[in-house]
Amino acid sequence: MVISLFNGWYFFWLALSAGGIVGLYYALRKKTARTQKIVLFSLLAFGFILHFLKLLFPPYSTNESLKLSESWFVNICGANIGLFPFLFLCKNKHVRNYMFYMGIISGFLSIMYPVEPIEKAHPTEETLDIIRFYYHHWSLLAVPLLMALLRLHTVSYKGILCAPIGLLIVMLFIILNQVLQSEIGFISPRNGDMFDINYKNSSFIWEPKLDNPIGKLLALFCPDFFKTIPVGQYAGQEKYWPWFWMICPIFVLITPLAFLVSMIFDAKNFGKDMKNLPKNITAKWQSLFRKKAISVDEDTTKNTNE
Repeated sequence: MVISLFNGWYFFWLALSAGGIVGLYYALRKKTARTQKIVLFSLLAFGFILHFLKLLFPPYSTNESLKLSESWFVNICGANIGLFPFLFLCKNKHVRNYMFYMGIISGFLSIMYPVEPIEKAHPTEETLDIIRFYYHHWSLLAVPLLMALLRLHTVSYKGILCAPIGLLIVMLFIILNQVLQSEIGFISPRNGDMFDINYKNSSFIWEPKLDNPIGKLLALFCPDFFKTIPVGQYAGQEKYWPWFWMICPIFVLITPLAFLVSMIFDAKNFGKDMKNLPKNITAKWQSLFRKKAISVDEDTTKNTNE
């Protein structure tokens, strides 16, 4: 099975992914909310289990170092696969907003541009892993989308900031994963060289790879302050601050994407709020001036009485 852009297999997986979502929607739309939740949770739970089952087949089963390193949640989609079953059980709307926006964004982009299958050196020998890849990223897309379509989650454009904020928190989770991996011995340390950006840096958390189009795009939005060592013997040298350098790029790029996703479900409320915006601003200013006038009158009365 050879996967590349715009060949038969590529469109097969696109069609299967879309068909799976449509089929599940029609199968679940008249079921009880409890049944819907059980089915969606089961999809996520299976993805969590599959993350560890993949160690039983190539390329992980034939490469001990790869097996040890990939048994953890070491990139954004991997972290989401590990966290989503637990986040799904949480009723907090901010957590659900993160699931909705980042699940759809990361799952959709991964299916549209499946880097891992495309870059496989021996795709025909790793068919199971290609299937695993598509299931994992399909579930990240399908479950949050179905949550909204089945009205298990109410989408609001006002919650789009949960996407960049949640993503930054998840990146801290990935860093913790990598530090623990290194300290426990699952992976070798970063060779004592924090300047090496080619080691365990698939999500660009440590530093952008400027020869990569995505890394180069992210770097454009990073302030110079987060590109320079401020103190110590290396002060003044160029060095991206791990994690911190991603703050501005994530807010600048992820927030508009989340907003576009929100418009699929909440365009009506957004249009209504924009239409009423001048009226609401005027009302708030009038309320503010009214409060100030009342305060002045109270002070005047107080001084007069004294």
